[in-house]
Amino acid sequence: MTITEDAFFDQPHLIEPIRQTMIKFAQLQLGDKHAAEDVVQEAMLGALKNKAQFQGESAFKTWIFAILKNKIIDLIRQRSKSIAISAFSEDDNANLDELFDQQGHWQVDEKPMPWGNPEQTAMDKEFWLVLDLCLENLPKKQAQLFMMREYLGLEVKDIEASMGLTMTNINVLLYRARLRLRECLENNWFKQGGL
Repeated sequence: MTITEDAFFDQPHLIEPIRQTMIKFAQLQLGDKHAAEDVVQEAMLGALKNKAQFQGESAFKTWIFAILKNKIIDLIRQRSKSIAISAFSEDDNANLDELFDQQGHWQVDEKPMPWGNPEQTAMDKEFWLVLDLCLENLPKKQAQLFMMREYLGLEVKDIEASMGLTMTNINVLLYRARLRLRECLENNWFKQGGL
């Protein structure tokens, strides 16, 4: 069922499931429940004020998430707090060492496997559920950085400014996140016959 902007704003029972998904996403990005609730409220008010601008070229949920995405990017750029490297947990390396041998080569049973047709996989709703679960199992900071870079499309310099990390730290954490996501998707989607 496609949700239109009129149905969304006129029927409160449609608001709550989307609002909860928005809060979950915003909280992952911002690391603060209160800030997440504030930015979601701003996004929903923005959508309400500008509902006449919604032209139906995309799903309403996609449109309202685009508004949320822009609100999150604005807030991230406004923040100038620093996070010490010690704030990253020691378990960020956990389980990554078992992927490689002493020379840094892939373990035989851990080598990446071909993923077939990525375009076809992207059309499968179940794939996105598995990806979401894989993201939830990443260490919090890795998931946050991955989503900032890959979903929000923030440049590394913007991430550096908002998180107080060096480019090297960001690249290492993104590399670790991608390794973990690859392994999780292979084990829970591709090897399970998700194609």
